[in-house]
Amino acid sequence: MYDVFSLPDFSFPKGFLWGSASAGHQVEGDNIHSDAWYQEQKDKREEPSGKACDNWRLFREDAQLVASLGHHAYRYSVEWSRVEPEEGRFDRSALDHYKEMSELFKQLGIKTFVTLNHFTVPQWFAAKGGFWKRENLPYFLRYAEEVVKTLAGLADFYLVINESTHTRIDTQLGFNHLVAHAKTYRLIKSLCDVPVSSAHMATQTFPYRYYDELDRIMAAYRDFQYNGCFLHAIATGELVSPFGEAEECPELKGAADYWAVNLYTRELIDSRRKDLSASRFPHKKLRMIDKDFYLEEMYPEGMTAMLERFRDKPIYITENGCSCNDDRFRIVYLALYLSAVHDALKRGMDVRGYLYWSLMDNYEWSSFLPRFGLVNVDFKTFERTPKPSAAFYREIIENNGFSQEILRKYLHELPTLETIQ
Repeated sequence: MYDVFSLPDFSFPKGFLWGSASAGHQVEGDNIHSDAWYQEQKDKREEPSGKACDNWRLFREDAQLVASLGHHAYRYSVEWSRVEPEEGRFDRSALDHYKEMSELFKQLGIKTFVTLNHFTVPQWFAAKGGFWKRENLPYFLRYAEEVVKTLAGLADFYLVINESTHTRIDTQLGFNHLVAHAKTYRLIKSLCDVPVSSAHMATQTFPYRYYDELDRIMAAYRDFQYNGCFLHAIATGELVSPFGEAEECPELKGAADYWAVNLYTRELIDSRRKDLSASRFPHKKLRMIDKDFYLEEMYPEGMTAMLERFRDKPIYITENGCSCNDDRFRIVYLALYLSAVHDALKRGMDVRGYLYWSLMDNYEWSSFLPRFGLVNVDFKTFERTPKPSAAFYREIIENNGFSQEILRKYLHELPTLETIQ
């Protein structure tokens, strides 16, 4: 554990954008035409998404909630399966829903980051092979054009795709995602002058045995799969992968107006394992919920280190958050990771905003147990209750920085895992 009570005060540049994030399938509920919904039913999961947070019905109240917490920005995703539930049939009422939501945020003075694809796609598109087939990309472009025209003058930022292939990019699916990004970037820029990017999962790889030569080599290899392929593609227009044929995609070169960085923790690389994945070091593992979960470590120094990879463009942190049952851990997490962001600023990184993941507890793809939210959700009544971390974050926003005075109002002692075990 880090001693947050010894952290020095720090502040952020004037105009720094503070906010939170969400994803449609995880909060809206009843996303019945999506591939994710289909898979949940097929697998007969104990916890399908169901109503999720019932945000589709409660989006007006949720917009007011975002405003009440002092956020300047909010990231949400448009669900393609709602907009085009059947191939070629666009649902105008769904488009109007997203338009009304965007108008409401505009009226509240909250800037919006609109994600066009946050993992889920319509079931009909998945049945055609989805993004695995390059010939399917025109379907996505057609959908993107409908959304961008509907939200004309309302969206402040666009994110084409969230976390291509969920970190590993050097696959056919990853390459197709990058080509889709490039074509959609060019399409959006032809329709409006809104900044465009795609949210990249910046995973730092760390050798399990730090001075072991093979662990170091495989950590570098995995780093290229996670980060280097993406950065190289945007810089040069070349899709390159170890042990694969390179491709040229001129539309990719420069196809990002800013870096959208999702960052949580590092991955330990063990060259003695076939999947290269090592367990957390026991002295670092934090089991903060009542189940094993892949985000069981606080590693804020990874934030400072990874942001240095993105020094050539403005940076917005579009996801960063902590899953825990004891909200005190979230306060510690915010203090540490924001300190790391501040360190990156001191090193010359052009970080312009931070969106906490997530606004509220939601459906975490297979379970409701992981709790990332600043706001508690009762999944039976759908009542929203802001946690102490939401008030802590609001004061940081109001002061555009961290201070011990703010911290000590909300945290009186360091939390312990003793009550969770």
